[in-house]
Amino acid sequence: MSLILRLLAILSLSLLPALAMADDGSLRTGCPTLEATDSAARNALMQYICFYSAPPGEPAHRASRPGQLPENLAWTPALGQDLVFSATKSVYWVHLHIRNSGAERSLWYLKLSYPLLDEITFWQTGKGTTESIVTGDRHPFSSRGIDYRYFLLPVTLDAGETRSITLRIHSSGALNVPLSLETPAEVIAGSNHLTLTQGLFYGALLVLAVFNLLLFFSSGTAYYFYNAFYMTALGLFLFAMGGFANQYFWPNTTGFANMSIPLSLALSALAMTLFGRSFLEVSKGTTSETALKTLAWSCVGFLALTLFLPYSKTIVLNTVLALAVISSLFVIAVVRWKQGYQPALWYLLAWLVMLIGGLIYALAAFGYLTDFLAREALMQFAMGGQVILLNYAMVQRWRLLNQKLLEVEHNARTELEFKVHERTAQLRSIMRELEKANRQLSTLSTNDALTGLHNRRHLDNIFPELCAEARRTGQTLTLALVDADHFKTINDTWGHSFGDACLRFIAEMLTRHVKRPRDIAIRFGGEEFALLLPGTDAAGARKVCETLLADIANTPLTSPDGTEVRITLSAGIASLSAGESQNQLFERADEALYAAKKEGRNRVLFSEGTEA
Repeated sequence: MSLILRLLAILSLSLLPALAMADDGSLRTGCPTLEATDSAARNALMQYICFYSAPPGEPAHRASRPGQLPENLAWTPALGQDLVFSATKSVYWVHLHIRNSGAERSLWYLKLSYPLLDEITFWQTGKGTTESIVTGDRHPFSSRGIDYRYFLLPVTLDAGETRSITLRIHSSGALNVPLSLETPAEVIAGSNHLTLTQGLFYGALLVLAVFNLLLFFSSGTAYYFYNAFYMTALGLFLFAMGGFANQYFWPNTTGFANMSIPLSLALSALAMTLFGRSFLEVSKGTTSETALKTLAWSCVGFLALTLFLPYSKTIVLNTVLALAVISSLFVIAVVRWKQGYQPALWYLLAWLVMLIGGLIYALAAFGYLTDFLAREALMQFAMGGQVILLNYAMVQRWRLLNQKLLEVEHNARTELEFKVHERTAQLRSIMRELEKANRQLSTLSTNDALTGLHNRRHLDNIFPELCAEARRTGQTLTLALVDADHFKTINDTWGHSFGDACLRFIAEMLTRHVKRPRDIAIRFGGEEFALLLPGTDAAGARKVCETLLADIANTPLTSPDGTEVRITLSAGIASLSAGESQNQLFERADEALYAAKKEGRNRVLFSEGTEA
């Protein structure tokens, strides 16, 4: 009897680890283990992924955690292929084993680079414990833990530790699961690149929309307004599709997060229709006008349906609507071009670009093409090309109008002198208003709206010229990069309005201390400034910066709550050396600035090798 009891005890002890694994989410999938310290292995992440598609009715579909999955689940190796699926009611389970063979504890991030998934649950199991994160765009944005448009799962592994990662994914739309395993440095680098590219795209789009509004207010021409409306609506659609709207506009409004996508898409389709009708000068009573009216009212109807139908239906309907509008405008542009309306040619090319880009983007968004991120970039490129072509088409239309007016003036000079002169005066007034708007746009494009200083675009334009001049003449060129210390604390404590006042104060001080005619003060980032000092050596630049820092530090500002606030700056200086490129000069100045920050802030440091 005692022998039997001993055998039962040994058997129970042998089963405890298995039971623990089943309970904590560690699964027997047969997937290989990824060595996290191996960058090549991380780049080939999909070779280590296994997944399972659980349609409605299966136990795996009802399971809410890995421990509830059947033991005999037939996991499918990804074999290097992206996990891209069209709209489905299935629940997808994804599994991965990660090991740290390094000699120290390290952190990685499992990144899911598709922001439009409804429900995502992460489990990571190791050392007998299981951690979980429940998120998705059906949850408040704060559920992600990390303020990022994509989904990031921090994976911290001790030396020699292996962890099991399990994901449960469900979505009413297309189910794209682009996964990557990145170090914190790689995540930051990718985020910085994203910030730059997306900022440039949406910034340019905003500038062009404002420019068209200015043209509308100055000329009263309707298609300028419709063009601004179109760029704003389509920009909002791409902003929402990219996850930015959910991150910045409505992080806690989960219901509207999904609705905003088909809603902005329907608005874009309406704006396309109104702009096309106005720009193409479609005659009343024609088939083209009837088609455009029908499309416009269809857009209004689809906008209303978006408020009541579920996302899975409205996104399909509104995508079909948008493609139908683009195709119809393309056909109508062909008709108008054949009728001799020359601006229709550039309009036609613009919609050809958008038709191709929109179709590819739609196929990727619905899970029929891989690499959604590349398709997103392609869509932005297509929209950028379209916007350029549309604006050029408007220029051609203006030229055509000008040509017609000149012909009228020539043919009716003798009998309609007064009317011709009157019309010419009107035209000249429009031209002056257009030139004024162009000058305003030029100023806006090279000057910072908040501080009045030159902006990053001006820096990119003038910096190469000054470097080339310095090399040619042998004249000294010194670059100083200046950054406000602890500026985030100011914004967090007293708000962004006071932060903006501080930035204007810094800009005023820069202008006051940069006195020579050729010296240039630039705001190229949030609290980041640059001084371009032609003909000034490192010692002179140091004197300027030290005086500037002392003046600012000794000039207190009064916060909204009456607190006396003293702002300090850090500066890094570098002078152009023989054979040095502008990028190298900028990097040396930036390194000096970083060193100044590291050494305690409120100081001026030179780049290594710079003579003071």
